[in-house]
This record gives sequence, C-alpha cells and structure tokens, in this order.
Amino acid sequence: MDVLIVLLTILLIYFGLKVLGRVLAPFLLKYISKKMEKKFREGFGQYQQQATYKNEQYQTKEGETVIDKKPTRNKKNTSKSSKKVGEYIDFEELD
Repeated sequence: MDVLIVLLTILLIYFGLKVLGRVLAPFLLKYISKKMEKKFREGFGQYQQQATYKNEQYQTKEGETVIDKKPTRNKKNTSKSSKKVGEYIDFEELD
C-alpha cells in the first residue's frame, strides 16, 4: 500500500509540473526574449554612438570619396616569399 501511495505521489508531482510548465512556459519565453532584445538594443546603441563619433571626426561632404591607404610593406619580407624553392616538374599520367 505504501508503494502505491509513493507512485501516485510521484505521478501527481510529474503531471503537476508538466501542466505548470505549459502554463508558465510562454511567460518565461516572453521574459527571456524581452531581456535579449534589450541587450541587443543596448549593444546596437553603443555601435551607433561609435559610428556617429567616427562620422563627426571625419566630416565628408556628400559625394566626396575618401581612400585610406595601406601601410607600405618592407622589402625584406617580400624577398623571402619570392625566393625560388626548387624546380617545377610536370608529371603526366600513363594509361
């Protein structure tokens, strides 16, 4: 008899949590989504502030083109990559 009461209690708790989960899940998901939306908006706001700061720093007129130049490379680095390593041999397949 005690085993039956324990099994019924476990089943009652299981189904109770299942029903409670179905009722509370939409509210929980809505809360989480609003929290994430707020976090994304704050992050996007910081990005916009940085972008407006950069635009204020580099004021350009409409239609004007700005080209940022690449830094020059040392010739020492390029000579190492253009060294000949060996001879190229072309192999042909025989049938």
